Amino acid sequence: MKRIYTLLFLCVVACMSLWAQPKISFDMTTKDLGYVLWRTPATVTYQFTNTGDKPLVISNVTTSCGCAKAQWTEEPVPAGGKGKITVVFDAEAIGHFYKDVGVYCNAASLPIYLDFNGEVTADAKNYSFTHPYAIGAIRLTQDELDFKSVNKGDRPVIELLVANTSNKAYSPVLMHLPPYLEAKAEPEKLGRGKTGKILVTLDSEKLPKLGITRASVYLSRFPGDKVGSENEIPVSVALLPDFSKLTEQQKNNPPQITLSAKELEFVDLKPNQKKSQTIVISNTGRSDLNIQDMQVFSMALAVKLKKRVLKPGESTKMKITVLAQNLHRVKGTPRVLMITDDPNQPMITIRVKARLKSSEK
Repeated sequence: MKRIYTLLFLCVVACMSLWAQPKISFDMTTKDLGYVLWRTPATVTYQFTNTGDKPLVISNVTTSCGCAKAQWTEEPVPAGGKGKITVVFDAEAIGHFYKDVGVYCNAASLPIYLDFNGEVTADAKNYSFTHPYAIGAIRLTQDELDFKSVNKGDRPVIELLVANTSNKAYSPVLMHLPPYLEAKAEPEKLGRGKTGKILVTLDSEKLPKLGITRASVYLSRFPGDKVGSENEIPVSVALLPDFSKLTEQQKNNPPQITLSAKELEFVDLKPNQKKSQTIVISNTGRSDLNIQDMQVFSMALAVKLKKRVLKPGESTKMKITVLAQNLHRVKGTPRVLMITDDPNQPMITIRVKARLKSSEK
């Protein structure tokens, strides 16, 4: 009898060890770099989280050509921990490019492939290629600051690249920073036709709440500049729930959010039209799903969600309406962001592509 119990115990332990596995989840698997200046190396960063139950180890990262070099988090990443893979592309060849990145780790028997793409341009003076957004005579690489998948204690940094197309020296300054943001310009002064960057650092310990926090900062275009919609840069932060204290019962029976779509497209809209589409949200997990926070990142969108708590097997509908009359006032990509208690998908983004009829833009 003791032998039978011993065998049963060993079988249970073996099954548990087989079931417990590391799992790697990336913030994005595809990166579009847009236009890259010739012979100006571009850096691509892939953030990842170990959403499994055992330490994650990356043994190697390869690239599809010698024009790209990779570095990665080499120490074991514990369950719930984060790491990153950084690839530097040399931009030595002019034209379009598409590069693969192969990740070898103990979470999969085959390599996991990431990619990035863009176009190398030799036009060093036309900053509309490399810095597509204009605030007066100052051009930027992005018109919003979006801190995604932040955990308490993190200090992520966004590089806002700046080009000075004015005929005077310029000092990049972000005004009206909230307490949880810091900004430093490198260099502090840009000469005529020169480029630099503003490093924007988030101190997550100073965020007022879990979930989504929004604010606006303003880029000064000249000394004594005032703030307004023309030099506004929206800021969004998604502070994720803490899953480190889940019990084994909760880990083994999590909620699971499933959406019928994560991207909607509205085309050929009339100037004053209101058009709606519906997304079905379902809980395909084993415990109640809570949509803890939801925000709409555009005044051109209106959203209605019938229920925020879904029992296992239950569904609800989200109605998203585009207000075409406000599209011309939109900065950034119209989207809806949700924070949930699904440990594998704590943040869900629904992107909305909307455009007016070409003859009525």
